[in-house]
Amino acid sequence: MTTNTANHQLDTWIDQHFDEEVKFLQALIQVPTDTPPGNNTPHALRTAELLQGMGLQAEQHAPPAQMVKDAGLESITNLIVRRKYGDDGKTIALNAHGDVVPPGEGWSVDPYGGVVKDGFIYGRAAAVSKCDFATFTFALRALEAVAKPSRGAIELHFTYDEEFGGEVGPAWLLSQGLTKPDLMIAAGFSYQVVVAHNGCLQMEVTVQGEMSHAAIPDSSCDALQGAVHILGELYKLNAEYKKSPRKSKASRIRISISV
Repeated sequence: MTTNTANHQLDTWIDQHFDEEVKFLQALIQVPTDTPPGNNTPHALRTAELLQGMGLQAEQHAPPAQMVKDAGLESITNLIVRRKYGDDGKTIALNAHGDVVPPGEGWSVDPYGGVVKDGFIYGRAAAVSKCDFATFTFALRALEAVAKPSRGAIELHFTYDEEFGGEVGPAWLLSQGLTKPDLMIAAGFSYQVVVAHNGCLQMEVTVQGEMSHAAIPDSSCDALQGAVHILGELYKLNAEYKKSPRKSKASRIRISISV
């Protein structure tokens, strides 16, 4: 089979199963994975169920609960789908994350509906990165249906803490020896290896105030004024980060202030 013939057959298989792939992505969108708060195990369980319906067994790997809590999340179960085709050859891992930041306001459709309208699908994580769950899954299925590989292995890694740093997702899977791929394809926007993403420092600040009578407010300490001062200084840091010569996104600061 020539390369052009194989590519044509792969494209044909994908086209024939496109509606099924869209339904799969819709089902993934319909289980919220807002992070924070990061209660993402329910999505992993639903994903594993859907994969099982396609004949793909997903291993479930949950980090220790305290480790997840220390990372600022509620629950995480990472998934690995392993497909081995022969004793020789390399193992290629395809990694995608299911967590996504909360939807915010202003939506004209249900952010968890997976609505298809005018050729577009709408919903949180429809683009980043639940679409990669669907793309990787159906690319794997197309490969097995058409090319029928006989060497190497492919692993699908579906993790849930990209928004909070990856320490209990990909990093934990690697540190535990649960995966040892030779090559990996992950979410990215460049065709070269670069250092481009800022880290994320999470903090909780408690501002203590002091009560006083309304007639003599100067004798008290206003906790809200203190909190505003702290926020102002943190936002000044963002302005400094933007001056960095590195061409990357400005840092995001997530703050929880208890007054």
